[in-house]
Amino acid sequence: MYIPSSEIDCIIDAIKTLDIKEDETVLLMLAERNLPDINNLISELNNMKIDFFGAVFPGLIYDSDKYDSGTIAHVLPTVQKPILIKGIKEPRKKLENTIAAFSSPFNKDTTAFIVVDGMTSNISPLLTSMYNLFADSIEYLGCGAGFIDMEERPCIFSPEGFFKDAAIVAFLDAECKLGVRHGWKRDVGPLVVTKSKDNTIKELNWRNALEVYKEALQTNYQVDINIDNGYNVLSHYPFGIYVEDHEDLIREILRIKDNGELVCAGNIPENVVLSILKGEKEELIHAAEIVVEDCIDENDIIAEHCLVIDCVGRSSYLQNDFKEELLTIKKGLESKNVNVVPEGVLSAGEIASMKGDVLEYFNKTIVIGVLHGPREKVCRNI
Repeated sequence: MYIPSSEIDCIIDAIKTLDIKEDETVLLMLAERNLPDINNLISELNNMKIDFFGAVFPGLIYDSDKYDSGTIAHVLPTVQKPILIKGIKEPRKKLENTIAAFSSPFNKDTTAFIVVDGMTSNISPLLTSMYNLFADSIEYLGCGAGFIDMEERPCIFSPEGFFKDAAIVAFLDAECKLGVRHGWKRDVGPLVVTKSKDNTIKELNWRNALEVYKEALQTNYQVDINIDNGYNVLSHYPFGIYVEDHEDLIREILRIKDNGELVCAGNIPENVVLSILKGEKEELIHAAEIVVEDCIDENDIIAEHCLVIDCVGRSSYLQNDFKEELLTIKKGLESKNVNVVPEGVLSAGEIASMKGDVLEYFNKTIVIGVLHGPREKVCRNI
């Protein structure tokens, strides 16, 4: 349910109307505008003696509308208490040891719902460590939290506090069918990543990364990057990593370092082949149509909840046409006789299993998760 206000009293009053069971957890997704004091909210929620977690996002999605203020709240059926992971930037071995401590009494009816600080590094190693532990024995769905200005600061909260460089994993007692699409097309390339570290590209084709990127934009689009148009240019011309039998894995450039290195939203391994991608309105909105087809079969009438993780970069790129993307998702559900309201977030990164296989961190992508199972098990709206 969408709550127009993020005032603490409004959130607490809504939760008090519910009978929260021992095996349920409250999820709160807050839009960044008009945020309450999160530490005070945590204190009030702790006083209620309930399990909860939440995060801050650039915006929210409810029905066919987006909002830059307010709260979306759900009661989730959980297998165990949500797990807080701090220090995502820590050395990979330490991160792997943290993940390895997870218990795993799970099966294919379990969905790992993951919320991570979208502005931190090492997100891909975090997801790889999770997949190495659970593989395809469970489903995965999640999102990157954060703010529209892309600055790293606290955005994830739990009973333990308000954190940056952190993630929360909740294991849901519900099955999930996924759709993952973006609609961007390869346009310029190939470009080989000859030197990188984590989410930073240092060299392309054995040259300074910015020099190669600027040259490609000038030659192919007659576009230059300067202090006035930097964000718009980076947003319009992301990189794509080649993936066999699937759309390219998008990596959006977040910022450019003074030395010409390109900081991306998600890890970039060395020796991968990149293309510069181009987005057309019709193709992007068509992706919204296909993603519903991917996650809902003709007989999927037991679907009880549709969580939409839609990249904030798509909203920025499509501008007023983003409304059409959300309408396409809603109409797609209705055409399948699925009587649920699509709701979710404008995310700073999207998380899902690619092709039902490896767990991946996406940019500029739509991920839809349809949770289903016995009615008493699936999410309850507030």
